[in-house]
Amino acid sequence: MYKPAVVVSLFAALLIAGSARAQTYGGDAPVCLHVFGELEGERMDCIFSSFAQCRASAQGRPATCLTNPYFAQAPSARTGRGVR
Repeated sequence: MYKPAVVVSLFAALLIAGSARAQTYGGDAPVCLHVFGELEGERMDCIFSSFAQCRASAQGRPATCLTNPYFAQAPSARTGRGVR
């Protein structure tokens, strides 16, 4: 038979593990579409190369376009540094 303390500890561990969230942004593109709401589910799609492209996809949906803070630009040919 299970002891009450063990059952409570396991239940608490499951609650904590269930509330963990993955990173919301990816590093693939400079613009992300943040979709929210119950109809489509909340997610972040970082697949757009421009705000115009993202806004076209967001039109009429519960969504907004954001700059991807994790997008790593290719190094510049002249300086060897990323473009700012």
